[in-house]
Amino acid sequence: MKKNTLLFALFFSLSVGLFAQSKPDALVLYRNGNYPEAIKICEQEIAANPRNIDSYCVLCWSLVRNRQYAEAELRSTEARQIAPGDVRLMEVLAEAKYYQGKNNEAIEMFRTYIANAPANAARIGNAYYYLGEIYIRQGKYQHADIAMTTAVYTEPLVDLWWTRCGYAREMAGSYPSALEAYSKALELNSSQGDAARGKERVTARLR
Repeated sequence: MKKNTLLFALFFSLSVGLFAQSKPDALVLYRNGNYPEAIKICEQEIAANPRNIDSYCVLCWSLVRNRQYAEAELRSTEARQIAPGDVRLMEVLAEAKYYQGKNNEAIEMFRTYIANAPANAARIGNAYYYLGEIYIRQGKYQHADIAMTTAVYTEPLVDLWWTRCGYAREMAGSYPSALEAYSKALELNSSQGDAARGKERVTARLR
């Protein structure tokens, strides 16, 4: 009897392990760029547990990366009814609004995220970058300079951010600092065409 019990326990544990391995991980799918499948898995998880905030977050990240911005806004707003203080939902909602051109709403939500997120939060730099892009859209170049400068200070190895920082400074008339930003972008990526053209423009201005 004892032997049978041990065999049953071993079979059960193996079966559970195999089942767990066969169930796709939505976060892994998201990180691997398989956004449609990640969305599908998250929807199943939320149907089973409507208060599963982790699933909501991965769902909304995947929707944004899959360019389903209106749906991402809807689902992240829905999730914030359950967990209004979750900073992940604040940030992804702000992104969804940004990509739909809802500039003022996006600014408000990014500011809310920055005010509530830890200083070392993974998306702080992105939030400042997006704020900078919105201010460029609005022609508020000094505001854009401040936001982009904060973004590159937070994550100094992103050549695109340095390029856009240079552009904001150039448009604000701060040519020496624009030259510095464009040069940094080219140090990181010598094939960054926008940075090269920007560097040529501000160099000509400074002659």
